[in-house]
Amino acid sequence: MSKEIILTHGGDWAGFAARYGAETPLLDCSANVSPLGLPAGVAAALSGCVTRCSRYPDPLCRALSGAIGEAEGVPAGWVLCGNGAADLIWRAALALKPARALVTAPTFAEYQAALEAAGCRVEAFRLEEKKDFVLDESFLDALEPGVGMVFLCEPNNPTGRTSPRPLLERILARCRAIGAVLVVDECFGDFLEDPAAHTLKGCLGAYPNLVILKAFTKIYGMAGVRLGYLLGSDEDLLDRLRRAGQPWAVSTPAQEAGLAALKETEYVRQVRALIAQERPVLAAGLRALGCRVVEGEANYLLFRCETPLIEPLRQRGILLRSCGNYEGLDDAWYRTAVRTGPENARLLGALKEVLG
Repeated sequence: MSKEIILTHGGDWAGFAARYGAETPLLDCSANVSPLGLPAGVAAALSGCVTRCSRYPDPLCRALSGAIGEAEGVPAGWVLCGNGAADLIWRAALALKPARALVTAPTFAEYQAALEAAGCRVEAFRLEEKKDFVLDESFLDALEPGVGMVFLCEPNNPTGRTSPRPLLERILARCRAIGAVLVVDECFGDFLEDPAAHTLKGCLGAYPNLVILKAFTKIYGMAGVRLGYLLGSDEDLLDRLRRAGQPWAVSTPAQEAGLAALKETEYVRQVRALIAQERPVLAAGLRALGCRVVEGEANYLLFRCETPLIEPLRQRGILLRSCGNYEGLDDAWYRTAVRTGPENARLLGALKEVLG
């Protein structure tokens, strides 16, 4: 019998189908992607590029990097595209190989996995539940000489919380002072009430030690396409990251999908409006069932429930993200995506059945 593979992340629809059958209706609340599906323009771009797939994709993603730069208001040379944000996280770790690195806990697992694969000693700064897992000034004390790389997730995954903008600027300045690269993951930033007010994008020119991660995965519902990008003003650093990965990391369909997605401004508006409307409703529903809910700011909610939920919900065709494998959390913590109104109602109904 082959060894069972334990997956780190949510979104394992294939594992569900293997166990329960592909015909079983599935509600995937374990993956934090747009509940509206692929934008029409992206679907058309994917189907329309088939005839160009017989040749290699542009290894430098010239057209896509230019379009991203224009959309983000930065030079195209400050953009590096990758096979999802995870690809770029691993490139950063493998290219720079810092002796010591600092991450928060709980946070996205790929930071630590990539750093440890590069032989780095990873130190975790514990976020406190009593503070709703919000980063505070004490983090500055952990930024000491010898730390070569720092990862921050804004908003954080799985907590959905953001750090105060003035604190982020002090962290950035402190990282420069100690010679550390600060990698800020803004993949969920588009779901914030005011993304422009929180992003550190405006600091890129003054801080060559700043790297910002973004992805098409979440806001455009393009998880299966695998497309992310990195912003940084140190073009030599970006070149090191480029050379740390495979030469054709971004496929032709992914590049075409990205170009089409950047034109989907109305779709983005609709997704943002839906999440802003449904998140408080879902949070209130979870609290009414006796769950401890963290006041998230993105398209997912972290909550605590002492009753085991994963298997009972799977039996009802619903995937939930267990957070027991996040450092700083235990098996009583769960994360759910914010979906459409009917889907959220289905989740709450199933939870009511399980919790009695």
